[in-house]
Amino acid sequence: MNLRRAVSIVVGASAALALAGTAGAAAWKYSASEGRPVGSWQEGVGSPRTPVAAQQPAAATGTSGQVSSSPAASAGAATAEPQASASATSAPTESGRLTAESATVKLGDGRQRVGELLAINKLLGYGKPEREVFHYPQASYVKVHFSRMTMLPGDYVTVSDAKGKESYRYAAPRLLDGVATDRWAMSITGDTAVVEMHRGGGSLVGSLLGRLGVNVDRVARGYSRQEQARVPENQLLAPGRTGREESVCGSDESSDAVCYRSSDPVAYTRSKAIARLLINGTELCTGWRVGAKNRMLTNNHCFNTSANAYETEVWFNYQCATCGGFEVFRPTKVWGARVLATERILDYTLFTVSNFRQVQKFGYLTLDTVRPGRGQVLYVPQHPAGEPTRIAGRRGERAGTCAVADPAFDGYARDSDVSYYCDTEGGSSGSPVLSRKTNKVVALHHFGGCPNSGVRADLLNAKIRSYL
Repeated sequence: MNLRRAVSIVVGASAALALAGTAGAAAWKYSASEGRPVGSWQEGVGSPRTPVAAQQPAAATGTSGQVSSSPAASAGAATAEPQASASATSAPTESGRLTAESATVKLGDGRQRVGELLAINKLLGYGKPEREVFHYPQASYVKVHFSRMTMLPGDYVTVSDAKGKESYRYAAPRLLDGVATDRWAMSITGDTAVVEMHRGGGSLVGSLLGRLGVNVDRVARGYSRQEQARVPENQLLAPGRTGREESVCGSDESSDAVCYRSSDPVAYTRSKAIARLLINGTELCTGWRVGAKNRMLTNNHCFNTSANAYETEVWFNYQCATCGGFEVFRPTKVWGARVLATERILDYTLFTVSNFRQVQKFGYLTLDTVRPGRGQVLYVPQHPAGEPTRIAGRRGERAGTCAVADPAFDGYARDSDVSYYCDTEGGSSGSPVLSRKTNKVVALHHFGGCPNSGVRADLLNAKIRSYL
């Protein structure tokens, strides 16, 4: 059954959307967008997979249809116990129940946790409520999963924010195709997702069979900034390293990408080509456009199959609107599509995205075919710890802290990497490391540890140039 087929996308005019919370909560707020969010069921059939996350029972749903929950009070608990109310200051759960389906995907492999998975059981439509509100105060995003979407012809479901400014429409699959869906909807930016079933005037005779309805069986809730700060950094380390090293080398000298708009417009423009990868609904890496075609690069340890890519959201333009501020452009979101090439030793995955035309305007990066020299000055646009785009490496006196330390550093193979002391964090995996001399990518970041390191771009180019 082709459930991720292209459908009409409802996108209202972008407007300011503040996350719930007090003035001192330091939550992101969403401003007028430079790009529009897009998303739908995809063309082609992908293999469903259960997201890896800390799974919690859902809190009771009140008569208003609002569902609230909070992270567990302490990290490392064997199971996550439900809380009576949501709290922005609670520590996110660091371990939880994983289903047998997710056993092939392990935590601690370099992806950064940015949310939690909540168990939900809500049936909408045909004698049931046709509207349900999933509200989690201060959540950075809300993403619903459908275990069933069986509707009459002409009926459809929308998933939107509370004001209808970000909204996605999902058409009904054919009635006789079965009852299973097992697919994620696109995430909603902010703390509230409204799921609503819309009737197209079809006959209700089929509902007597008890097979019709839309079931939401789980929700991924994005951590607030305060909660995210409590999540330990989860960067992959090169073989043989102790794990005691820091990935922010000294003081953190990275800044919001927009801080470079006037002082370093080339770096700022290049940063537009990177994307925040929301993997499995709750985990994060960074990816970026390589070349003019529909091609994206990230790490093999982020994901390595088309089934993985198929359930990955690719967020472009997730950037702060002002330097040091909390206004963030509403991102343009597309789905990952197909893995074209991947390898563990060089730790890369080359993949495509759906709705490519929506993201072409953000530009692309190119691989440098020459290994950089020692001392060559670098910069690294990235999504550390899930934050809006930051750039490590400044022009001027402090630029030397982000430079090539060793152009022949050992990664998974001898001399496979370039090392540097550019500041990175969990979530930076898959970021491009660019030379200030050429403004080309000289490495694909994958290891923390000070020095941090990335796979040499000249080696990557030899592997994937036929696809570019």
